[in-house]
Amino acid sequence: MALLDVTDLSIHFGGVKAVQNVSFSIDAGLVYAVIGPNGAGKTTLFNLITGIYTPTHGSIHLDGQSIVGLSPDALARRGMARTFQNLQICMNMSALENVMVGAHLRLDRNPFKAALRWPALKKRDAGLREEAAGLMRFVGLEAFVEARADAMPYGALKRLEIARALAMQPRLIFLDEPAAGLNPKETQAVDELVRKVADSGVTVVLVEHDMKLVMNLSDRILVLDYGKKLAEGSGEEVRANPDVIAAYLGAQA
Repeated sequence: MALLDVTDLSIHFGGVKAVQNVSFSIDAGLVYAVIGPNGAGKTTLFNLITGIYTPTHGSIHLDGQSIVGLSPDALARRGMARTFQNLQICMNMSALENVMVGAHLRLDRNPFKAALRWPALKKRDAGLREEAAGLMRFVGLEAFVEARADAMPYGALKRLEIARALAMQPRLIFLDEPAAGLNPKETQAVDELVRKVADSGVTVVLVEHDMKLVMNLSDRILVLDYGKKLAEGSGEEVRANPDVIAAYLGAQA
């Protein structure tokens, strides 16, 4: 059974068919890329799967169970994490605190129980700080453990978001353009990090425009165009597909 199974997924915004009858499945442990020209529906597809939008039609199953209509926090409790195109960092907090925020679903949020268990709470918080520091080392940000988020460079903040998502201990992580706006050195660091995340046992689904990164990383690739599934396969299969070449380069090319 696939970890994630999407069947005939569609969403319409008035007369605009942003995603149309898209189907695919993702096995556990893969790096699965979603690519396509601007406006192809890639982020909309992510928003449908991660509970931000409710589909007009179609089904989404995680571990064989329907997740259509579940909220993002409910999906997070089922092991689904997400980053966004635009940074969602709390700039008035430290880098370490930003990562710790990712663990909030695993905490007891009852203030009365917390007050009665103050020594245990202090021990738990110390453990969380160590866990967050370990995740920062995992993503290559050990030099920023004591830093404020607003003092960090953009490329480091992109990896900080991934560390925060990993603090949720997900089984499935969606990365929306993790290399956007990065220089070649920073892009290489993200490339290595995504493979490292997958090797740790977390299934990775990513939207990315950097084709070199996509081809280096991906086990399978889904190509969208005008909200429709254009192709799916390995990097070699996608690269040789004439429909994909026409969508990216024009029919004459």
